[in-house]
Amino acid sequence: MKIFQGTIEIAGQMGILSGELKKRGHLASGYNIFHSYLGYKDHLVNTNSHEIQTTYKHIINFFDLFHFHYASSLLPDYKDLEIIRGKGKKMIMHHWGNDIRFHDLARINNPYVYTGDSPGNEVIHHRLTAISQYVDEAIVQDYEVYTYARPYYKKVHVVPISIDLSRFIPSSPKKDVKRPLILHAPTNPDFKGTLAIEEAIHHLQKSYNFEYRRIQHLNHEEAVKLYREADLIIDQIRCGSYGLLSVEAMALGKPVLAFIRSDVAARFPSQLPVVNANPDNITSAIQLLLENPSLRLEMGEHGREYAEKYHAKEVVVDLLEQIYGNLRS
Repeated sequence: MKIFQGTIEIAGQMGILSGELKKRGHLASGYNIFHSYLGYKDHLVNTNSHEIQTTYKHIINFFDLFHFHYASSLLPDYKDLEIIRGKGKKMIMHHWGNDIRFHDLARINNPYVYTGDSPGNEVIHHRLTAISQYVDEAIVQDYEVYTYARPYYKKVHVVPISIDLSRFIPSSPKKDVKRPLILHAPTNPDFKGTLAIEEAIHHLQKSYNFEYRRIQHLNHEEAVKLYREADLIIDQIRCGSYGLLSVEAMALGKPVLAFIRSDVAARFPSQLPVVNANPDNITSAIQLLLENPSLRLEMGEHGREYAEKYHAKEVVVDLLEQIYGNLRS
């Protein structure tokens, strides 16, 4: 297949998926118009919206299948979707969270959630209505996002975040370390719950000997080098599910803390190796792992196994190929 992915790269996912699809003999390209300090480059055509709009006719004619990300498409107001549908080509929309996180729905099961990054409910409703007029199926990474997409599409698939495990050699935390290193890497401190995390850190530093680092404004490659040094990694404690940082921590064999909503947790495999922590109990959750080096090691080892089983790009693209094969033109 000739597979187009675009136009907004989230957490390196377009590049990782395109790379694995290429290995399997597909012609796959990710066209990215969203550029950040994270600096994702692999298997991407880093471009801009003007160039996409100038060449959209060629793109539509060349590719067989269009895998759009983050409620984006080739043209403003999704005018390309009708054209693609008219040519009998396959499409699917991949939603990642803040692009469709309805403010009111998010708060029903989560008193901690921050939705300041999401547009207004009317904007989300408009975009989902416009997209689903031509796109029948969607992908989300977990059941936290599933709730927002499900009413609009004929079918919504849950496909986990993918990772290239070959780039993540396990570096398990040592049981005898005298001064454990805790890392937190917020792309958006409000969304991740950084204030509550750092309040807990400052409180615990009065009684425990450990080092804390906030990793921010580094490109992805540089950040991962620092993750390898950690004894404990704290992801997001407000959203209600775990993100890419948790997956990368698992891949490195590190214990990870994140907040998983109870209804969402019930839909994950039972062996999910994440210490569940929210702004109310983050202090005791960190304390538990500070006091139990053997638990840090055990959680890290389980995390690597979990990443191999559910998040490896080979496993994720197996699912993706099945979905692609069953899409209606």
